[in-house]
Amino acid sequence: MRNLADRPEDVPAVFAERFNSGDAAALAQVYEDAAVLVPRPGVPATGPELHVANGRLQGLGVPISVRPRHVYRSGDLALLIVDWVIDGVGRDGEEAVHVEGTATDVARRGPDGRWRYVIDNPFGTLTPGEEPSRPGVPGS
Repeated sequence: MRNLADRPEDVPAVFAERFNSGDAAALAQVYEDAAVLVPRPGVPATGPELHVANGRLQGLGVPISVRPRHVYRSGDLALLIVDWVIDGVGRDGEEAVHVEGTATDVARRGPDGRWRYVIDNPFGTLTPGEEPSRPGVPGS
């Protein structure tokens, strides 16, 4: 598995590799300790809630693909706009899963020189209260 990102534009690829590995602990390392994940528009999660939210998607067993659209850096901070999609057949081998979005994320370079998410907003282009369209995702 690749190391954490040396450049902000590599954070999405590191995230995807670790997400697709199924290793929740490796995925958690892509986040700062006090990071915020917004699993639904207007609903932030931190700490254990962040990892539970990621675990629900990771637990589907369907890989994520990412395509960074823009990366804007200022010193040790970066804004990332990333298109992503989770598309395939779930662990049961029968249920189709499709969920996608355009993330607006903030990453920061840590004292170790590695970049991690500070804010991960996967549905960043939706407004609070607007629900993402997630056909085929159990529990949505």
